[in-house]
Amino acid sequence: MREERPSMESCAAAIVGREEEQAQLQSFVSADSGQALILRGETGVGKSALLAHVAELAGRAGHTVTRVTGVEAESDLPYAGLHQVLYPLLTHTDDLDGGTRTVFDAVFGHRAGDPPSVMTLGIAVLNLLAVAAQERRLLLILDDGQWLDAASVEVCGFVGRRLSAGTVKMLIALRADIASRFDTAALPEIPIPPLTEDAASRLLDQHHPGLHARTRLLTLEHARGNALALLELPSYIAGGAAAHDDSIGEQAVPLPKRLQQLYSGRIAALAEPVRAELLMGALDGVGARAGTAAGPATYYRMRDAEEAVIAGLLEIDPVSGEFAFRHPLVRSALVQLATPNQRRTAHAALAQVHRDDVQRRARHLAAATVDPDEQVAAALEAAAESATRRGGAVAAVAWLTRAAQLSETHEARSRRLGDAAFVAGHAARLGQAQQIVQSDPGPGGHETPAAVLASAYSALYEDGDVRTSHRRVSDAIEQWGVAARNEPTEVLVRLMNLLLAISQYAGDAELWGRTRRLLDQMGDLVSARSRIYRDTWSDVVRHGAGAGALVEAAAARLTELEPWDVTRLAVSAYHLDIAGEYRPYLQRIVDRELETGAVASGIVMLQLITLDQTVSGEWDAAERTGLRSLERATELGHELFAQQSRGYLAQLAALRGRLGEARELQAVVDSWARPRGLGFLTQAADAAGTTAALAAGDFEAAYLHAIGITPPGEFVPYAYQASRSLLDLVEAAVHTGRVDEARAHADAALAAGLPAVSPRLAIVTFGASAMAADDDELAAEMAGRAESHPAATRFPFELARIRLSHGLRLRHGNSRTAARQYLLAAAETFDRLGAPAWSERARAELRPLGVVVPGSLPESATLTWQERRIADLAAAGMTNKEIGRQLHLSPRTVSSHLYRIFPKLGITTRAALRDALSRSSDLSEQPAVAEPQP
Repeated sequence: MREERPSMESCAAAIVGREEEQAQLQSFVSADSGQALILRGETGVGKSALLAHVAELAGRAGHTVTRVTGVEAESDLPYAGLHQVLYPLLTHTDDLDGGTRTVFDAVFGHRAGDPPSVMTLGIAVLNLLAVAAQERRLLLILDDGQWLDAASVEVCGFVGRRLSAGTVKMLIALRADIASRFDTAALPEIPIPPLTEDAASRLLDQHHPGLHARTRLLTLEHARGNALALLELPSYIAGGAAAHDDSIGEQAVPLPKRLQQLYSGRIAALAEPVRAELLMGALDGVGARAGTAAGPATYYRMRDAEEAVIAGLLEIDPVSGEFAFRHPLVRSALVQLATPNQRRTAHAALAQVHRDDVQRRARHLAAATVDPDEQVAAALEAAAESATRRGGAVAAVAWLTRAAQLSETHEARSRRLGDAAFVAGHAARLGQAQQIVQSDPGPGGHETPAAVLASAYSALYEDGDVRTSHRRVSDAIEQWGVAARNEPTEVLVRLMNLLLAISQYAGDAELWGRTRRLLDQMGDLVSARSRIYRDTWSDVVRHGAGAGALVEAAAARLTELEPWDVTRLAVSAYHLDIAGEYRPYLQRIVDRELETGAVASGIVMLQLITLDQTVSGEWDAAERTGLRSLERATELGHELFAQQSRGYLAQLAALRGRLGEARELQAVVDSWARPRGLGFLTQAADAAGTTAALAAGDFEAAYLHAIGITPPGEFVPYAYQASRSLLDLVEAAVHTGRVDEARAHADAALAAGLPAVSPRLAIVTFGASAMAADDDELAAEMAGRAESHPAATRFPFELARIRLSHGLRLRHGNSRTAARQYLLAAAETFDRLGAPAWSERARAELRPLGVVVPGSLPESATLTWQERRIADLAAAGMTNKEIGRQLHLSPRTVSSHLYRIFPKLGITTRAALRDALSRSSDLSEQPAVAEPQP
C-alpha cells in the first residue's frame, strides 16, 4: 500500500526546528515598510516549506501573494524570469503612463526595439508594483532564484534594494550549492542550515512514526539534517533499495543526486504516455512555479497527468489549475531517466509548440537534431543573432557552435565557427575563442581568418601587442582580400576593423600609413562604416572634416547594429566630440552587455561614457564610471582596457587637483604602454601630465609635456591628442613667455580648419587664438566666438579657462567691469566642477577688482623654502633672469614659481609682494630648512 507523501505546502503548518527563522520571517511579514530578503540553503533543506509558511502568514495578514519559481531551462532566456514575476500584475499596466507601458512592451516583445536599461526597467517595475499594492500589500516569492536569467536578476536586485519606501516585499530562495547571480545583489539574507540532530529526529518521528530502529538510524545518518531527505528516505530504505544501491551511502555523492534516485521508481511505474507528457514539461520548464498562471503559449502545458499527482511527482497549481512539479529534482530525474531518443522526440515536439519563439524553438531544435541539418543550423544562427541584440552574447556563442556542428557543408561550418569565435572574443572569452578556431584548421594547415582574428584580439586586449598583431592581420587581409574579389565577406570586414583598432592604439604614423594604403588597395571591399572608422580613428585634423555627418547618418540605425558596431561608431563620435549625443543610448545598453553580453564592447562603452561625463563636467559620475570600467577590465584580464581606464582616471584626477594620484596613474600607464609602442596610451598619459602641471601652476612642465605630444605650430600626423591638447600647449606657452610659439600654434589650428571638424575643436581653437592674440580687439573677437558657440556649454571646463584668460587680459587692460564678469563666470564654473587650483586663480584675479569670492584659500597659505626665497628676491626688485642666475634656475621656472606664489599670498602683481610677505605671520615663522637649494 502506497504511503501518502505530504507536499511542501502541507509541511508549512508543521515546520520543525526553524523557530529562529520563523521569528525572523514573522518580523519580515509584519514590518510596515517594504523589504527584500534572501533565504539561502542547500537543496531540500526546507526553503520551500518556509516560503509556504510565509505565504500563509502574508495571506492571513491581507497581503496579495505571488509565487514563482526559477527554471534552469530558461536561465539563458533574457527576461524569462521577470515575465513570471510580473505576469499576474500586468493587468495593472492600464493604470500606468504611456512611457512606462512602452518599457514593458519592449521587454516582453509586444513591440520592436532594444530593451531598456536596468535602471529604466527597474523604475518601471517599481511603478507597477506600487500601483498593484495600492489596495493590498504585495508579497513576491521567488523560489529557486538561482535559475533566474541574468537580465531578470539585475532588475529584481535593483527593485529589491529600493522597496523600503513602499508596501511591497520580496522573498527569494536560493540553493547554497549553486552559484547565483543574486550573490552580488547586496540584499539581506537568512541562512537556512541543515536541521540539528534533535530537530531532524523530531521531524522524522512526526512524519514517519514507528520506524524500524535501523531504518531510522540510516535515515538520520544519510539525511544529515536535510528536510526533504528526512521525508523521502524512510520508504526507500525500508523497501530494501539501499541494500542494492551503494551510492546511497557514498559521502562523496551530492545529496541532490541521491535524492533524485528516490523518484526513479515512481517515474518508471507511470504509463508511457504520462512519462512522455512529464518529460516534455520537464524539458520546457513547465509547472515549476505555484500560485500563478504563466500566460498563454508561454510553456508547454501538461495534460492527462493525474497519475503523476497520485504518485507524488506533480501537484495541481491552486490558482491556474495546471500541473506543477513537486520538486525540481523530479524534473531532473525525468530527464536523466529518459533515453536519448525519448529526449530528442520531446524536444522536436516542443520546437513545434514554440515555432513563433525564435530562441526557444532553436534551443529545442538543437537538442532534437543529431545529423547535419542546414535548416536547424540556420534557426540556431537566427537565435544567436537575436540573443546578441538582447545582451546574450554568451548564449549566442553556444548556439553558433552548435549551428556549426549541424552545418551540411565545410564552408558553412567554418563560417559559423568563425562567428562563434568572434562573438566569444567580444564576450571577453578569449580562451574559448581560441579553442573554437583551433577546432577548425584551415586548408593545408594554414591559419584561417577566424584564427587570425581570435589570436590578434587576444594579443591586443590582454597584452597590448600592436606590432605583431598589425603584421598578422595585414597579411591575412592581403591573402583573403584577393580571394574575396568584389564581394566582401564578414570575416574580411572584421579583419579590416580590427586592423583599424590596432592602428588606433599604436598611434603611429608609419603603421597608419600602411593601414591606409592596404585599405586603399581593397577598394570597394572596404565597407562604408569601416571608411568612417578609418578617417575618425586615425587623424581628425587631416581626415575628420565632414565625418560628423557620416557618423550621424550611420548612427540613425543604431538599434539595428550589433553591440560592437555600436561601440565603433561611438568611438568615432568621441573623436569628433559628439559622443554626448549618443550617451543615453550607450547607458541604456551598457549594463546588459557587461555580464552575459559583449563584455569587451560594454567596457569600451563605459570608457566613452567616462570621457563624455568628464568633458561635460559630471566629474563625480565620470569617476564612478571610470572605476567601474577599470574593475571589469581587470577582472577579465584585459590589460589594454585596464590601462586605458587608468589613463582616463589620471586625467580626471588632474582636473580635480589630486595631483599625486594623477601622476601615479600617469606613470603606471606610461611605463606599461611606452615599451609596447602604444601611442594612444602614451599620449593619454602625456595629456594627464600636462593637465596636472597646469593645475599645479607649473607651466614649464606643462609645456614640456604638451610638446611631447606635438611641437608648437603643427599637429603631428596620427597623434590623436595633438588637436585635443591645443589649448594646453598655447596656455603653457603664453605663461612661460613663449608668445611666438603660442601664436604659431593657434594660427596652425585655424589654418588646419579645426573649427569645422568638431564643436570642441572650434571652441578651443577660438580660445587659443584669444589667448595668443597680440591685439586686444582680435582677442575679444575670438573669445566672443568661443563663448557664443552653440556647443560652448557642453564643454564647461574649456570655456571657463578661456574666460579666465580673457578676464585676466581685460583686467590688465583696465576694463574692470568686463573683467569682473569673465572672472566671476570662470570662478563659478571651476567651483561647480570641483577644480580648486583653477578656482583659486580666478579668485586671485578678482581680489584686485574688489571682489572676494567665498571659500577663497587663506592669505597666509604656506610657502615652501624655495618659494619664499624667490618671493623675497622678487619683492626686492630683482628680475626673473636675475633671480634665476642667483638660484641656478631658468627664468621660465622662476615665472612658474611666482604664478603659484601669487594666489597663496592673495595678490596678482609683483608690486604687492613686499606688503603680502610682511603681513604673513605664517611665512615669517617658517623654518629655514624645508627644501635644499638647487
